[in-house]
Amino acid sequence: MEQTIRELTRAELEVMQIIWERGGALVSEVIEQIPEPKPATTTVSTIIRILEKKGFVSHTSEGRSFRYHPLVSREEYTNVFMSGVLSNFFGNSLSQLVSFFAEKERISSGEMNEILEILRRDEQK
Repeated sequence: MEQTIRELTRAELEVMQIIWERGGALVSEVIEQIPEPKPATTTVSTIIRILEKKGFVSHTSEGRSFRYHPLVSREEYTNVFMSGVLSNFFGNSLSQLVSFFAEKERISSGEMNEILEILRRDEQK
């Protein structure tokens, strides 16, 4: 039975971004990458244990510490998360998603041209 990937909290996502970027990390290495004010070691340890329970990371022993490795790739999580956004907010319509950003003036004409170029390339495949 395939495990369902669940949405991460903001704190969990911040920690996962660091683990993905580094390909694995000790708790102390995660804390080093978090901007000030730094969270307590116990806070980061708790977040990582939750990520482990959710199936996002596993660990290996490294001396007296654990090195945490991603079990879910950034791309895999992004696909699941964005599919949820598309489904929950835009009725699975990419055009409604693009329209939302265009109407809110968040897409420049340069970005719109980039999107059109990507769509043209995908059509040619």
